Amino acid sequence: MMTLLVAEHTSTALASSTLSALTAAHQIGHDVHVLVAGNNIAAVADAAARLSGVSKVICADAGCYEHALAESMGDLIVHLSEHYSHIIAPSNSESKDFMPRVAALLDVGQVSDICAVLSAEQFKRPIYAGNAIATVTVLDDKKVITVRASAFDRTTQQSAQACEIESVDFSVENRLSCWQSDDITASTRPDLASASRIVSGGRGVGSGANFALVEALADKLGAAVGASRAAVDAGFVSNDLQVGQTGKIVAPDLYMAFGISGAIQHLAGMKDSKVIVAVNKDEDAPIFQVADYGLVGDLFVVLPEMTSKL
Repeated sequence: MMTLLVAEHTSTALASSTLSALTAAHQIGHDVHVLVAGNNIAAVADAAARLSGVSKVICADAGCYEHALAESMGDLIVHLSEHYSHIIAPSNSESKDFMPRVAALLDVGQVSDICAVLSAEQFKRPIYAGNAIATVTVLDDKKVITVRASAFDRTTQQSAQACEIESVDFSVENRLSCWQSDDITASTRPDLASASRIVSGGRGVGSGANFALVEALADKLGAAVGASRAAVDAGFVSNDLQVGQTGKIVAPDLYMAFGISGAIQHLAGMKDSKVIVAVNKDEDAPIFQVADYGLVGDLFVVLPEMTSKL
């Protein structure tokens, strides 16, 4: 049997989360086929075909797959599922929509957000906001799995020769849902989900205007900007910058937290960062329990000083 990896992409390039999910697929141990579904995605399929360890790319190029709606993607994946023992995808807002539909149509359970592969049938996944790790054994003939990208290294090796690209002529007439619009914030900073350095602010920053201090340090470091849920709920920044259980799960080389107390919801999204630096005026803030370096101080003094010395 083989593994089918559903690629995340931007219609022009593969997302870094796909490379992490490919590492998980290799650890399962089967031949890996990559499904690239979307509209005008020839360049993405070509890039996937050059990845090391991919034996076939399946290209579903049709307008009905452009926005990865659950009904269209679910029917496509089930149509292709016969010869696959494992169907995996990076855990993201799109796969959280269509992968449960795939599992339901196949009448199997889903294992969500795995962070380790123990065998082809056994996986680890976080529960209770990451405070415990469950070991899950899957007995279904077909395993439907989403992968926590931050838990796996990215497969970046290229094959000397591109593998076969098979075009699939299968379209779905979706009458249950339709795409309305995307509200995308343009930014010259690194993508939050894949950045190697992140500077985040919380409720302690005080206002949206004060977030300029966080952004200034991020720009000096070439870092992405993040925020706690409290900062997002207060309207300081848009919700696409939220880090946490209900936001983005990140694991950068450096995570700097300013004015973030360290609620469980936030820690679940960043505690796997390699180095955590926390600045908070409350010496009992929970963020200091996971921080590698902690400074009890006023962020309105510390942030400008850090920025000026870089």
